Formats: sequence, C-alpha cells, structure tokens
Amino acid sequence: MPYTALDPNTALIVVDLQKGIVGAPFVHPIEPVIERTGALLRAFRARGLPVVLVNVAGVAPGRTERPRRHDVLPEGWTDFIDELDRQPGDIVVTKRTWGAFAHTALDARLKALGVTQVVITGVATGTGVESTARQAYELGFNVSLAIDAMTDARAEAHAYSIEHVFPRLGETGVAQDIIDLLAARSV
Repeated sequence: MPYTALDPNTALIVVDLQKGIVGAPFVHPIEPVIERTGALLRAFRARGLPVVLVNVAGVAPGRTERPRRHDVLPEGWTDFIDELDRQPGDIVVTKRTWGAFAHTALDARLKALGVTQVVITGVATGTGVESTARQAYELGFNVSLAIDAMTDARAEAHAYSIEHVFPRLGETGVAQDIIDLLAARSV
C-alpha cells in the first residue's frame, strides 16, 4: 500500500547502518540505501521529528543452528557510519536481538514523545528491519517502510519481506515519497 499520510509526530528508525555491517555483501549496492536514509534523516531533523539510530552489539543468548559470526566484536564494529551524522538529539538504541524494540526502552521513549508512527530504513530487510517493523506494529505504532532505503544479503529474504510481510504491517513506498509528505505538511 502506498503512503497515505504521516502522523503529526512520526519518528524515523534507522536499523543497523553501522561500520561492522555496511561492508557486507548485499543484493543491492549499499551506497544508495545510505544516501536515501541520509535524505530522510535531514528531512526529519529539519522538522524537529524524532530520529532513532539503532545498532546491534551481538546476539541474544541461546542456541541456534547457525554459528555466531563473532565471539568478540571487532573494535568499531558498532559505530554508526559517518553518513548518518549522529546528532546530540538522536535517540540511540543498542540491541542484541533482531528487532529494536525487544529488551530496549525504545517503545517507552517514543510513546513519551507522543510518537504514533514510525518510518523504518536500514539493513537487513528480512531480519533487523522486518523484526523492528513487526514489533512496532504489535506495539500499536503506524508503520511505514521506505523500501528503497533497505537491503539484505539474501535476495529471497529481501523480496519476501517487501512483497509479503511489509504490506501486512503498514504502508510501503520510496524515501522520496516520505520526504514529499513531510514537505507538503510544512507548507
């Protein structure tokens, strides 16, 4: 479903655009994802809307069938990429699970600010972005996903999330459409 509107207090959530991840092989080049996210960041900040920068610092405890990528994270792995231009007013969330809301204070922080809608970008589409979108939806936020500002290492996961999951969680479209909606309401 294309975007219909943005709530008066909408937050931007940027998932896992951090130095330890952006160098991974993705199905789409990461540079346009970063550029579109940067444009969204500038638009949200210019209007004084909340910006959430999410990084991941490990994994949740427990067994999985897949080996862990790192026992100890390399130096700087969790640092946000410079292009995000982290600002003092940004909300920073460090997670250890796929989604940004599980075991963090993000829900309470956004609701304390009166946020009713979130726009989500980042990597990876089928894990961090999708989990964050699912959790936001389950917590009662209106969800919008800028599908040209995300990518995944697995083409099938990216496509499945965009084609089958995201339309059930909220509205999807491109970053410029969000920017245009923001610009139209500040006229």
